[in-house]
Amino acid sequence: MNELITTLGHNSGLIGYLLIDMAVAILLLGGIRYTMGFIGNVDTKDELSKKDNFAYGISLAGGVAAMGIALSGAITGELAGSYTIELIGMLSYGLAGLIMIKAGRFIHDKFALPEFNKHEQILKRNISVGIVDAASVIATAIVVRAALIWVEGLDISTFIALASAWIVSQIMLVIITRVFEWQYSRNNGVSFQATLEGCHTALAIRYSGYLISTAMSVTAASYFISYDAQNLWVGISQWAVMSLILMASLTLLTTLAKYIVLWGINRREEVEDQQNIGIATIELTTSFSIALLLMALMT
Repeated sequence: MNELITTLGHNSGLIGYLLIDMAVAILLLGGIRYTMGFIGNVDTKDELSKKDNFAYGISLAGGVAAMGIALSGAITGELAGSYTIELIGMLSYGLAGLIMIKAGRFIHDKFALPEFNKHEQILKRNISVGIVDAASVIATAIVVRAALIWVEGLDISTFIALASAWIVSQIMLVIITRVFEWQYSRNNGVSFQATLEGCHTALAIRYSGYLISTAMSVTAASYFISYDAQNLWVGISQWAVMSLILMASLTLLTTLAKYIVLWGINRREEVEDQQNIGIATIELTTSFSIALLLMALMT
């Protein structure tokens, strides 16, 4: 606290920059609800407070959390030179983050889970689909945050780099979905997406852990790569390769950790057959913990 007071004393203008950042952040967070309502042609007040649609609430909560995560990558705490430049930079990064989060939701709907209409399922109060939707946008936001921290400046190269990192993340999320789907179908003889459509909450929680931890491994990969606008494609290629390596490492480490944490428990039977939400949540937190440790080790 004393250090903060001293810093503000030496840089009185810093308060103005912080106020600009927080004002833009709160504005964009508030805009998430109305953006979702506008795009989905939904009366958000009606869904949330009159119909008490929990699935829609979970989906919206994921969007708000995702925006907050992405914006934390845009707020650097550094002085931009003027209040105008700071405002433009924060708005530009924030809007870029919002667009990538929305685009990520579209990609997840069309390529990761194309067998059902996620929006319709959420309006039908399918909590499992609401959980997955929230997890998918949070996963995208985690990588968007990493990309915002990774890039430098505010020019065309910056936004090309952000878009490229976003593409890498979407490819990884689709890959992990296909792997997850293959494993589930092999074990049960039925489609993962059909089961999810049937309101299998435990499976949704487990899958959410896969999505978020995968995004964290992609973030960890960024720690190895230095941003160089002159050799942008080299950096993006290196990021993609490291993401694959760390994603494979994460899968192995998470499998081992789950085996130890849930020793003596048939995880497949508990989650997939008995829909044990408690076991699924332990699996999610184990995946998150291993990914967090991996990020710490790679820093």
